[in-house]
Amino acid sequence: MSDLTFLTAVNMADQIREKKISPVELADAHLAKIERLNPRLNAFVHVDAERVRREARAAEAAVMSGKVLGPLHGVPISIKSSLDVAGLRCESGSRLRAGHIATHDAPLVDRLRHAGAIVLGVTNAPELLMAWETDNLLYGRTNSPWDLDRTPGGSSGGEAAAIAAGMSAGGVGSDGGGSIRVPAHFCGICGLKPTPGRIPATGHVPASGGPFALLGVVGPMARTVGDVKDLFDVMQGWDDGDACAAPVPMRWPGDDEVKKLRVGYFEDDGRTPVTAEIRAAVRTAAEALRSAGFEVEPFRPEGLEEARVLWKKFFVTAGGMLIRPMFGGREHDLSPILKQFLEWSAAELPLSGVTLLDAWIGRDILRAKFLAQMRKYPILLCPAAAIPAFHHGERCWTIDGKTVNYLDAWSYTEWFNLLGNPAAVVPVSHSVSGEWEGLPIGVQVVGRPWQEEQVLAVAAVLERACGAWRIPPIH
Repeated sequence: MSDLTFLTAVNMADQIREKKISPVELADAHLAKIERLNPRLNAFVHVDAERVRREARAAEAAVMSGKVLGPLHGVPISIKSSLDVAGLRCESGSRLRAGHIATHDAPLVDRLRHAGAIVLGVTNAPELLMAWETDNLLYGRTNSPWDLDRTPGGSSGGEAAAIAAGMSAGGVGSDGGGSIRVPAHFCGICGLKPTPGRIPATGHVPASGGPFALLGVVGPMARTVGDVKDLFDVMQGWDDGDACAAPVPMRWPGDDEVKKLRVGYFEDDGRTPVTAEIRAAVRTAAEALRSAGFEVEPFRPEGLEEARVLWKKFFVTAGGMLIRPMFGGREHDLSPILKQFLEWSAAELPLSGVTLLDAWIGRDILRAKFLAQMRKYPILLCPAAAIPAFHHGERCWTIDGKTVNYLDAWSYTEWFNLLGNPAAVVPVSHSVSGEWEGLPIGVQVVGRPWQEEQVLAVAAVLERACGAWRIPPIH
């Protein structure tokens, strides 16, 4: 492939070790692409080209001197601007944090650097991450490399757009209600929402604490499952600052062990319809795994609607209750999409101590019931969202004659934030007709808590069978 920026991260690292390409050459190729495409996509909000080139020269010197190299040596990556990266902006898309420069690296960023990765810069996000599109008053909106009139999703939309367009080999997003998986689905890349605590969320803004520690995680995004796997391998592990951290050892299953995982799939939840082509993508994914030797059966878990309602109490109702006071006297600094989110939150009954405890206990009871169902089906396949990438500003869609509202379209990811399941998105197909023609479609692979390795192993089989990744039109 003549365009170095579309090599996989794994291939980049291999070719650097073999001295077939240099870290300087690779960094320059990515910086040139950022300079060319970012004015149209608006994915990066802060790039320190001088530091990138300095680190690339040091990486090249290490190769030439025969030093031991990390698994991501010389690979250019990006980080969502809600995570601390020393010397770069960490503003989470909010005027409340305008100009804030991180003084140190978040633990996961430190781990990536020790593995040899070179951080190109930080990427755009909606204000305080409370949206499934990416726009704010600091930097404006981010556009999809598939169609500039559409969103790459949110809240990790800047990451998804950068990776899909070849401006970054991979990177880090965060996810409290689909914010890694929806952008991955919209942009035709892969992303992993891990179990809370598997990858430290330390250094993320807003912080993952209280009930939000149950929902909000950070995770890897890349163009291939293999690259997501390598990023996860480096990022995962205990950190004292993460309230959900646990000392879980890595355990990658062999092929025979993976094929013994029974798979249950469902095309919709019975409440929120999905487009016909997304339904077809789920069937395609199910048949691909069946052909690969898996036992695959139709199965829709019980409790999905209860999970949606409880997630909304934590994320929408409680989220609004926490955010609203932050803008006391500064309501003029609210971005339109965050203002709209707060209006949705205010329309809900506020949580009291009693109702919050009831919701928290209800979540734990529901989680136990859900995991009991997953004893038979430790892997689930389902849509990542009700629709492919939408036009900027859209708030409802008609599917099968039914109106699907904005918050409902992402319930397919929200359940697993509430329940703590790891889940990955893999591109499976593309729309071939209608208003979403040409746009990528991802399918969600869900596992039991702390079984990210199983999820990624199944996702890799699906990726090989479908081969759906494509270079987007704007690259």
